[in-house]
Amino acid sequence: MKNCTLKTLTLLAAMVLPVSAMAKADLVIATDAPPKAMNPHAYSSDANLSYMSNFFDGLLQRKAPEGKLGPALAVKWQRVDALTWKFELRKGVKYHNGNDFNAADVKFTFERMKDPKYSKLLNIANSIASIETPDDYTVIFKTKKPVPWFAETMHQNFIVDKESTEKIDDGEYNTRAMGTGAYKFVEWIKGSYIRMTANEDYWEGAPKYKNVDILPITEESTRFAALAGKQVDIVNGVPVTLFDRVKAMPHVEIISQAARRAIYMGIGNTVGTPFEDLRVRQAIAHAINEKEIIEKIMRGQATMANQIPDVPTVGYDASIKRLDYDPVKSKQLLADAGYPDGFEITIAGPNDRYVNDEKICEAVAKYLAKVGLKVKLDVKPKSIFFDELTSNKYHFYLIGWFDGSFDFGRSAEKLLHTPDKDKGMGTYNGAAYSNSEIDSLLIASSSIVDRAEREKALQVINRKSVADVAWIPLHYQQDIFAVVKGKGIKYQPRSDRWIVAKEIK
Repeated sequence: MKNCTLKTLTLLAAMVLPVSAMAKADLVIATDAPPKAMNPHAYSSDANLSYMSNFFDGLLQRKAPEGKLGPALAVKWQRVDALTWKFELRKGVKYHNGNDFNAADVKFTFERMKDPKYSKLLNIANSIASIETPDDYTVIFKTKKPVPWFAETMHQNFIVDKESTEKIDDGEYNTRAMGTGAYKFVEWIKGSYIRMTANEDYWEGAPKYKNVDILPITEESTRFAALAGKQVDIVNGVPVTLFDRVKAMPHVEIISQAARRAIYMGIGNTVGTPFEDLRVRQAIAHAINEKEIIEKIMRGQATMANQIPDVPTVGYDASIKRLDYDPVKSKQLLADAGYPDGFEITIAGPNDRYVNDEKICEAVAKYLAKVGLKVKLDVKPKSIFFDELTSNKYHFYLIGWFDGSFDFGRSAEKLLHTPDKDKGMGTYNGAAYSNSEIDSLLIASSSIVDRAEREKALQVINRKSVADVAWIPLHYQQDIFAVVKGKGIKYQPRSDRWIVAKEIK
């Protein structure tokens, strides 16, 4: 692609984009990931939730740019006590099929979300002990244990219509989205486009653009070609490798902002392995030249991370410092730990999930080899990697994370707590890192209601995790978007990278 001319790329765009997708839409958006299903609960990935946010509503919503929580299908909400949440619902809302929205739909949705046949959002669903609906517009949730971030997730737990959902088969449920959202589902041609049309009766008002197509274009050069050929209006996911060339396009406005997603190396401390020794974990951290990764691999489009939570997340601690790049100190720590000649280490990771993920793994392998470790790479498609990750197959791996609830406690339960499948803890703690003190602090923090007090408690956990090298933070990705000039499009990217078409003015 480096030697391709702009003319060649423009011709490529005309060939690869479906004519039907280009001909009818008022707004065409290219994104870097396809949907997996039209079932709003089938996948918890950001990409799938992004698509679903156009067809469905949650009880609450987060709006661009900062993601502040606000009302949606619920107009009011409160935490009654440690285990009880009350939501007052919006009246007069209709589903795309004309059915009225009410409390029965909310109860049905969350009970259905407990079934792994339909849902991957089991963590929040299984935290619910009971759901009461004293009237058509009031819902009272009782949780099994205190869940401080319960309301914070209600923007991504999309509500479905009880009456129609019970009647349709699984095939239709997974392929035809039908909610209360700002857009109605029209057509999904897998690998080509998702077409939607404005819900003129939307409770928040009809959206600006009537017909919108979203094109999932996973190939970087093809997204570039589509932009060069003016076949798309917005690109979500400008490749960092092509950033300078896109920026040079006179018809394109670049929008770049720090992302919430932290890229980090997960690492275990399993007894009987070298990783059990804190000095070994410190040595690995000191061996990684993150500054060089940002400069050379990320082309400057990343921000160095000292911790996993980002600034808006409850539990972020500005005082935390990262371990410096110091290969001399790394070698000394390995020798002190009894490994002067190193040991064998495997670096696992996906090769199709994060920006330049495979290249980052290769760079880390190079750095560890320089301090004497015998490195093997094990990178693979995300569809395989994440299954193996949740099976605790790895000791050392690359992964990315940002918390949609803006609460480090929820992140730590999934990423840091000793794995306990029965309790839904440590789901993505792939190396089975275990620290009994941190586990206890996490459990204690779950009952803290006061935000200021909770933040202090989570900051303690955050500091302890970094001090114990429970993970090695690398960087926060940079979100890069491109908007075609001259069409009057006002696009404010969201911190979660969702494409919510109703927000585009």
